[in-house]
Parts: sequence; C-alpha cells; structure tokens
Amino acid sequence: MAIAGATAQLDRPRRAVGTVVFVVFLDLVGFGIVVPILPYYVRSFGVGDVFIGLLAATYSLTQFLAAPALGRASDRWGRRPVITLSLAGSAVAWTVFGLGDPVGDAAGPLAGVAVLFCSRALAGAMGGNIAAAQAYVADVTPRERRAAALGLVGASFSLGFIFGPAIGGALASDTAVRLAAPLPIPATPFSLPAFGAAAMSLVALAVALFALEEPERRRTSGERSSLVSDFVTALRDPDLRGLVLSFFLVSVAFAGIQVMFIPFVADAAAYRFDAAAAALLLTYVGVLGAVNQGLLVGRLADRFGSGRLAVVGAGLLAVALAALPFAPALGGFLPSVSGPAWLTPELVTLLGILAVLSVGNGLLNPSLAALVSSSADASKQGTAFGVTQGAGSLGRTVGPPVAAGLYALAYWSPFVAGAVVVLPVVGLLLERMKGRA
Repeated sequence: MAIAGATAQLDRPRRAVGTVVFVVFLDLVGFGIVVPILPYYVRSFGVGDVFIGLLAATYSLTQFLAAPALGRASDRWGRRPVITLSLAGSAVAWTVFGLGDPVGDAAGPLAGVAVLFCSRALAGAMGGNIAAAQAYVADVTPRERRAAALGLVGASFSLGFIFGPAIGGALASDTAVRLAAPLPIPATPFSLPAFGAAAMSLVALAVALFALEEPERRRTSGERSSLVSDFVTALRDPDLRGLVLSFFLVSVAFAGIQVMFIPFVADAAAYRFDAAAAALLLTYVGVLGAVNQGLLVGRLADRFGSGRLAVVGAGLLAVALAALPFAPALGGFLPSVSGPAWLTPELVTLLGILAVLSVGNGLLNPSLAALVSSSADASKQGTAFGVTQGAGSLGRTVGPPVAAGLYALAYWSPFVAGAVVVLPVVGLLLERMKGRA
C-alpha cells in the first residue's frame, strides 16, 4: 500500500481527538462494569467454565465478521456514522444481557445462557467502533504524533477499567440491589451492572451525536471488497503482513488470559477473590494501563520509535504471562509484608507481575496501531484498522475457549501457553525492523 501523509482538516483537531477518546472511554466504562461479574454470572446458571470461554468467543467471532465491513463503511460513509451505530447497538446488547437473569429464572438456566450468547453476538457485531475511532484519530493527527494520539485511545481503555469495575462492583452489591428493588426493572447483582453498561453506551452515543465532528478527508471510490479479499490484500502487503499476524497472536494469548484470570484469582487458595475484590484488582490494572499508555507511550515513541517499543512490549508481555500463575509460589520466597493482613507476599507478587504485564501491553498495543497507521494509505485507514481488528477478533475467538479448556486440565497451562504464543510476535517485529533498516 502506498503511504500518504495527508491529514484530515478540522478547525480544532485536538478537541476532535479528545472527543473521540472520551466516547471510547465512556463505552469502555460500560464494558468494564460487566467484566468482574461475567464469570460469576455464567457460573450462576450452573454451567461449566468452558461456557465463559465460549461466551467470549461468540463476541469475538461476530466482531471478526463485522469489523472489516465496518472499517470499510467508515472509509466510505464516514467515521461518525459507524461510531454512533456501534454505540446504539451496544446499548441494546447490554440491555439484553441484563435480561439473562430473569429469563433464566422464568424459563430455566439454558434459556438464560442463550440470552447471554445472543447479547454477546450483537455486541460483537457492533464492536467496530474501536477501529473507526482509531481511524478517526489517524485522520486528524499528523503522522509524527499518531503513536501518542493512539496511545490516548489505549489509555481510554485503561481508564474504562479504572472506573468500570468499581462501578460494576457497586452495582452488584446487596445495597444496590435493595435500592433498585422498587424500580420497574429486574434488580439482581448481575442485571444491574448490565443495565449500567447500557446507560454508559447511551451517554457515549449522546456525546458522539452532539459533539463529534466528521473530518473532511479523501474518501474511497466506493468499490466493494469482501472480508476475505481485505485479509488477502493485507497479508500480501509486506508492510502489513507481520502486523496482522501479530495482532492475531497477541489476541489469542491475551484474550485467553483475560477470560481465565478472574476464575484463577477466585479459585487460587492464596486469593479466593469474590466479585468485589476482583473488581478492585482490575481497577489497579486499569490505573497502571492509563499511566503507561497515556504518559509513557508518546514520550518513548518519540525517542525510540514504535517498532522498538512494540518489541519490548511483546517481550515483557510474554514474561509476565508465564510468571502469572506461579505468583502464589513465587510469593513464598518473599518475607512477610508489614501492613494490613490482606497484603500478603502472594498478593504483592501478583501485583508486581500485573505491573509488568500492564507495561508490556501498554507499549505493545498502541505501537502496533501506530505501525498499522504508518503502513496504510490515508484513504484506507479504516480498512486497515478494520482488518487488524478483525485479526484481533479472530484471535479472541480462538483464545478464550482454548484457555478455558486448558484451565480445566491444569490451572497454569493457559497462562504459559499464552506466553509461548506471544514469543513469535517478537520475531515478526524484529524481522519487520530489519527489513526497514
């Protein structure tokens, strides 16, 4: 693909970037609200943990099928329409998700689980707003500042995981359920967080409708292409091939760990976390991610370049994934920690490993996005991000059920397997850097 340096013109591009970052933040707050309760929600229907992986895979599969098409649509029709459509669909999906509990009570557990699967399928199909948001930022940001700007999009993810889990924990509490009981909505520890997520998507939709400008830019000719042809084109492009494969492999590893991490801290004898404690742990990870992606990525990219940051990030991510399941055993080598009783050596070790994981992920993801942007023509930013997001969605389709199956065999195996899957990414990125030297 040719590399173009054109940047869309807006009267206030910084405000435009800030608005789209805020929209993504609000949407991810909604997602973060539900993340801590999702494994417990699935377990409440009396089904095995493999359904946790299958539920995550359903979301990712429909996102894989829809993301490239939404990316092309954003190139052809505009970023704003795709973002608003996705947010409206997310609001509907989260509302349906909250109805799984009452449907399960009325029609049986299998019916409740079926509602959850339908909801996640719709949410995945509407998940193309991230690709459109990344393309929007690339439209209005000069090439030399894209890594920093895309890092802000990544930071909005992390900020969503600061506020979202905390809100979700509060909505799942007995106090919230009692207060909501008189309202004309199903009020359970699982339905209230889902309805809260739907409300956040509606707020994000309102912001996008009233405050988000559509940038003036060069549109595509309107030629139609298929999902397969987009992927074939990207894999034939030497600049994009390694990046598409990297997105896929990182997503296989990281999605599996995301799905099985909460069951791990709930089941491990050293932790035994409930939903509230898991929410606090995710908030900690979100704070680290916001600092890493919001403050460090832009400064380090200016000094070292996105390629080097991606290599370092992939290496750190592999190390952290391999060490994560052994945090309780590694904590046994630490001396007792002075402080509150809950601050055990095992927890200190887990927090340290999560910090390394956050740094690795914080360096890797926005750097990969910046490399994609610099490798794609200005008129094809949405398509390029749609393809890479599609590759990531395919990875997130494969990763969770495989990780859930491995977890049932040995609790440590999905984490170690994730580290092994990430290692080839280091090689792919090094090969790309060597080819450009």
